[in-house]
Amino acid sequence: MKKRSWVITAALVLLFENQGYSQWVQTNGPYGGKVRSFAVSGGSIFAGTYGCGVFVSTNNGANWTAVNSGLMDRNPVCVSALAVSGSAIFAGTYGGGVYLSTDNGTNWTAVNSGLMDRDPVNVAALAVSGSTIVAGIMEAGVFLSSDNGTSWTAVNSGLTSLDITSLAVSGGDIFVGTDDGDGVFLLTDNGTRWTAVDSGLTDNHVMSLAAGDSMVFAWTYNGVFLSTNHGTSWTHADSGLTNFYVHSLAVNGNTIFAGTDDGGVFISTNNGKSWTAVNSGLTDICINSLAVNGSAIFAGTEGGGVFLSTNNGTSWTAVNLGLTGICVNSLAVSGGAIFAGAEGNGVFLSTDSGTTWVAVDSGLTNNDVRSLAAHGSTIVAGTYSSGVFLSTNNGICWKAVDSGLADPHILSLAVSESDLFAGTWSGVFFSINNGTGWIAVNSGLTNTYVSSLAVRGDTVFAGTYGGVFRSGNNGTSWTAVDSGLTNTYVSSLALGGNTVFAGTDGGVFRSTDNGTHWTAVDSGLPNIPVASLTVSGGSLFALTKNGGVFLTANNGASWTAVDSSLPDIPAASLAVSGNTVFTGTTGHGVWQRPLSEMAAVLDQKPQRATVQQEQFRLSPINHAGAFLAIEFTIPRPDRVAITLYDLAGKEIFSIVNRHLAAGSYRYYWDTHAFARGCYAVRLQAGAHTRMKPVHLLH
Repeated sequence: MKKRSWVITAALVLLFENQGYSQWVQTNGPYGGKVRSFAVSGGSIFAGTYGCGVFVSTNNGANWTAVNSGLMDRNPVCVSALAVSGSAIFAGTYGGGVYLSTDNGTNWTAVNSGLMDRDPVNVAALAVSGSTIVAGIMEAGVFLSSDNGTSWTAVNSGLTSLDITSLAVSGGDIFVGTDDGDGVFLLTDNGTRWTAVDSGLTDNHVMSLAAGDSMVFAWTYNGVFLSTNHGTSWTHADSGLTNFYVHSLAVNGNTIFAGTDDGGVFISTNNGKSWTAVNSGLTDICINSLAVNGSAIFAGTEGGGVFLSTNNGTSWTAVNLGLTGICVNSLAVSGGAIFAGAEGNGVFLSTDSGTTWVAVDSGLTNNDVRSLAAHGSTIVAGTYSSGVFLSTNNGICWKAVDSGLADPHILSLAVSESDLFAGTWSGVFFSINNGTGWIAVNSGLTNTYVSSLAVRGDTVFAGTYGGVFRSGNNGTSWTAVDSGLTNTYVSSLALGGNTVFAGTDGGVFRSTDNGTHWTAVDSGLPNIPVASLTVSGGSLFALTKNGGVFLTANNGASWTAVDSSLPDIPAASLAVSGNTVFTGTTGHGVWQRPLSEMAAVLDQKPQRATVQQEQFRLSPINHAGAFLAIEFTIPRPDRVAITLYDLAGKEIFSIVNRHLAAGSYRYYWDTHAFARGCYAVRLQAGAHTRMKPVHLLH
């Protein structure tokens, strides 16, 4: 095998200015997310989410804490199933198989030996039968483990479909539901063979199963069915159930709960003979999962997080404090107020730099917010399929403003006084009266997928998937301005003084003549598509689609990475408020970092790296300040980890741990929080490792 060759160099800068230690930190919200699964263990409730791993609550949902150590190797982490066996908690994921925790979720370990010799391993369902753990794998069948997941054995004899959707345990019976039209199977012959049990099922596409002591419920596209004789026969049990798309079923004594796709929660107290909707207080009626813990009933939703009922579903209350699992697609700043637009979760407001967030969605009839714009106390929200909403009181209440808006799919917004611009799938719409009426303004716009908008005086810029267009008459006519723009997939526009910046799938471009000519400005930027741009004073921030944040103070002539300590998570939005930079992520809420700290980094002049094959070198240089800089080059994409250790070999700080594209990088972090003395810096790039001593002199 040919040995891989790596080029790694480094320069160390030791500075003495008294700066406080600070890095990117997650704000306390916004709250909510896509909750796909639940499990109850003693006094703990575990919630499995789409894209954000597992959260735990020890006080019936009053507070949640992320517990993902060892679980976040794959990103995003979709936890599709949870199960508890004694002190062991199992998490089934899409793509990563099964994980085990024996310390209440504090740490997780993959337990996939024998599960499948394939990648990805998509777990559809988990169940526990005595000391046996049962895993249903999409398109791979059923696997059993009798040693807490240390090893798995396929048990598929008798199954005519391996596309598993659900599992249920009733007494000593194990039932499996399939989605290929083959119905329900029961495990017999001492757990070695499956037998079809579908007599009476009028539809054999089974999406979910639930079992009580002597009954089993199955949801199909033709309704809900009940068996009271181990699956020997089934009868319809869905009278009053107005939505047959039942994602989840739960049994609590004599009460059965059904969570539906777009109808909320239904209950039955007579073994499914009749059902009644119980949705008071539910602001999201797409129910993915249900769990019972004594008198507490939990409902996990598609976008609104977790809801709790303590009166058998009569009323529900959102319980999401700490459950920061939402996708923040857009951020907007108005004075000291920060607005976050979330996918499926509406709009949130923080007036204390992210310390607290509150949902502000009264009148917002569509919570799938993809864009925001602010001007004074006027806030405009663009939704994915319901047009534009306007608030003139900082989000306290909203009203739809879509008269004449022929396309409700809003991709971008811009506001100038009472003039509004909306970019959609089918071009630009313009309103001169705060959205009361809209007109299409697309003459000359040869690409109508308008992903970004920017306004300066009478000039409007539109970024599309076919380049940049400019209008000097409020969109009445457009002219393509693409000279020098070598990548025309434009995702973001930003205005700084007389300069226009365009973020594309091929980096950042700059124009100083109103877009007539463009120049690539990507020195120091990795070759990763740009998701968002924002200007603060003389600084420009670029957010890449993998979550990297870069800063330039010289109009893009050079860039510095300022994403140290920011997790390797996808991100979608940037904003600056006062002395703080905020980034909205996909599935992990909003993160923040002081602007002054990142601006201080730019005071240092970059030094050209000395390229030496297979070497990693550090050299201390005295300078003003308290920042340590590591500069390195990798010839191919890989995960790079830079870690600080004390002399006893204990890891004390992780500077970088993320996938990076091939290229040269410089990372900084503030060393003031560390005592003076000797340390070691370790860089691992793929299979290659280098370590050198560092002497902190401040």
